[in-house]
Amino acid sequence: MSPTPLSLEYLLRPSTSNLEKKPALFMFHGYGSNEEDLFSFAPELPEELMVFSVKAPYNLEPFGHAWYAINFDAEQGKWSDDEQAKESRDKIAQFIDEAIAAYNLDATNITLLGFSQGTILSYAVALSYPEKVKNVIALSGYINQKILVENYQTKDHSQLNFYCSHGQVDQIIPLEWAQKAPEFLNEMGINNTFEEFPVGHGVSPQNFYSFKKWLEIRLQ
Repeated sequence: MSPTPLSLEYLLRPSTSNLEKKPALFMFHGYGSNEEDLFSFAPELPEELMVFSVKAPYNLEPFGHAWYAINFDAEQGKWSDDEQAKESRDKIAQFIDEAIAAYNLDATNITLLGFSQGTILSYAVALSYPEKVKNVIALSGYINQKILVENYQTKDHSQLNFYCSHGQVDQIIPLEWAQKAPEFLNEMGINNTFEEFPVGHGVSPQNFYSFKKWLEIRLQ
């Protein structure tokens, strides 16, 4: 199946489902990576899912892509471009709507899977536009409340489910940042699971099989 041109570039794994409207999973890679990275998970994911692995819109030199800029300043230290992140948040939301229309997807059964910067954006999309998402697999990332829409607290988040995980020796994103997610989600009454694994900034086989099992249960 040749991907239909949409507003963001992506790779596609078709669904084997006979359902008229198919469930879908959208993957969002980390800073400096590309759409091929997480797509390596696709062959092992539930066959009924239509899997989209999306390329971030901003090019990095000499290669790779980003959802928003991360700047390294001698005075300010490391800081993220939150305005650019908000733009990517809304680009992702628009892309999901486009994909639902183009591929006749089940709009009530949409899963987001992010890694690192892709997780930060997945949190932002789901918490800002909960009506668009059912499940979120948040790998090696954290919640940045600065890039959520205004009044996100007033929206209905009751249908959301989060699987969050992090490496205990992550040298890129501190474990403590990720550990704040369960309390934040619990306060909003959002169903969530949080796990830690003895790895750095990456996804161990145990981590993969854990979130795969979690997802399979929620697709039934």
